Amino acid sequence: MKKHFAESELIINPDGSIFHLHLRPENIADKIILVGDPGRVSTISNHFEQIETEVESREFKSITGTFKGKRITALSTGIGCDNIDIVLTELDALANIDFQKREEKKNHRTLELVRIGTCGGLQPYTPIGSYILSEKSIGFDGLLNFYAGRNTVCDMETEMAFKKHVDWNSCMGNPYVVHADVELTQRIAGNDDSMIRGITIACGGFFGPQGREVRIPLADPQLNEKIMSFEQNGLRITNFEMESSALAGMSRLLGHKATTVCMVIANRVAQEANTGYKASINDLIQKVLERI
Repeated sequence: MKKHFAESELIINPDGSIFHLHLRPENIADKIILVGDPGRVSTISNHFEQIETEVESREFKSITGTFKGKRITALSTGIGCDNIDIVLTELDALANIDFQKREEKKNHRTLELVRIGTCGGLQPYTPIGSYILSEKSIGFDGLLNFYAGRNTVCDMETEMAFKKHVDWNSCMGNPYVVHADVELTQRIAGNDDSMIRGITIACGGFFGPQGREVRIPLADPQLNEKIMSFEQNGLRITNFEMESSALAGMSRLLGHKATTVCMVIANRVAQEANTGYKASINDLIQKVLERI
């Protein structure tokens, strides 16, 4: 018997669009580029030869169009893994739920999702302006812990090794480790030496969770030092950002392909930052558009 999705669980607007994104099933492409900043959606769509639809609701702005014959949707998520929970659930519903019957479709539609973001570099070899491709993500946000099947898509070996290495404080929740999609990651990275592969930590905040102390003292002032020294199978933790773990984890649970690539705009080792990065991120956008 097919599962029926009640109105309270899957909210559909009167115009037939999904609740938060305000998109209808026909509005999304199979290839989707996710960004945090709504303004960056237009930066991506400036490369499109043709634009089909443009929708904006809260921090969620989307433009679907064509780039070199490929139908692509550019969509902003806002900041944080909580927003990724909304975006991934609603994108999957648009792809795999019949809105008229409120039932799952017979044939699964797989989406390819690439997040283009900014991050803070954690190693001497991740200077400002470099690109980091997240082969694995460690989620400090705890989002995936609320879903059944969490352990089946997580790298439990790395999770346990990481917690032991940093002497993880259980009061901060339970971190989880997820691999990005191998094929999509390889396609986006290609043989590009400018993309550093590593482990990304997705934090539940910008300040304390990333080891920034302003007026509130940190629970573990040495956590960043322990994070930077962690290594497993030749991979080190290369950067902090705030969305990659939820994107990788939910995509795996829902049967989609996802990866994250970020430009470093701050290096925590050198204690340097570049606030004028917006013009230079266009090169990364071009690379992803060519390869997605």
